[in-house]
Amino acid sequence: MARNRFFIDHISEEVALTGDEFRHAKNVLRLREGSEISLLDGSGAEYSAVVAKVEREKMLVHVLEKRAGSREPQTDVCLLVGALKGDKTELVVQKAVELGAAKIGVFSSRYCAAYMNANKLERLNRVSREAAKQCMRSVALEVVYYEKYEDALKSANGYQKKLFACEFLEKSEGDIKGLSGSVALVVGSEGGFSEEEFALAKSYGFTGVSLGKRILRAETAAIALLSVVMYESGELG
Repeated sequence: MARNRFFIDHISEEVALTGDEFRHAKNVLRLREGSEISLLDGSGAEYSAVVAKVEREKMLVHVLEKRAGSREPQTDVCLLVGALKGDKTELVVQKAVELGAAKIGVFSSRYCAAYMNANKLERLNRVSREAAKQCMRSVALEVVYYEKYEDALKSANGYQKKLFACEFLEKSEGDIKGLSGSVALVVGSEGGFSEEEFALAKSYGFTGVSLGKRILRAETAAIALLSVVMYESGELG
């Protein structure tokens, strides 16, 4: 499949690239008639296509073939992370997509110092799409925001394994080796969690895990824990 990849909502035999995707194709990649590209509709399928015509506001594309994407994870891993200051949440989203997370949620909690709005959430979803293109995934994950911490915990209902990264645990309460089945992870914001928030997570079936004797930055903790889980699930082997 071509490395130039574009997300489009509805794919038929003839489609048009418009908006940001069109501007990127024309002005950055400088694609011309005859250029080979790949189209993605978020279903997990990939479509090989060729540019048929470049117009002022759109690029007409002819679809040649549909095939199943081969780079989506087999394990359903959900990462729930506290909102982080600056562009740190964007970093976590980018790396989570690359590592193979199936779902990403961002939440506010008691000691969270960052805030979220519609523009920031839109930016996170743009980061998700660009990361999916870069790592050759077929699906751009939707980043969901939970204003209430408890709603984030509830979103993990049905997951077979639930892990809660807790900075004040001296040792992990459960083993994360040889994971199988779906996994949900919770990692806090820069301010960490309160004892009450940990207790609430345990009431929803989460098991506390320690990430070692050193206190990690929140973004490091999220990426490190997800990496370990993806490895133990066989996704990085």
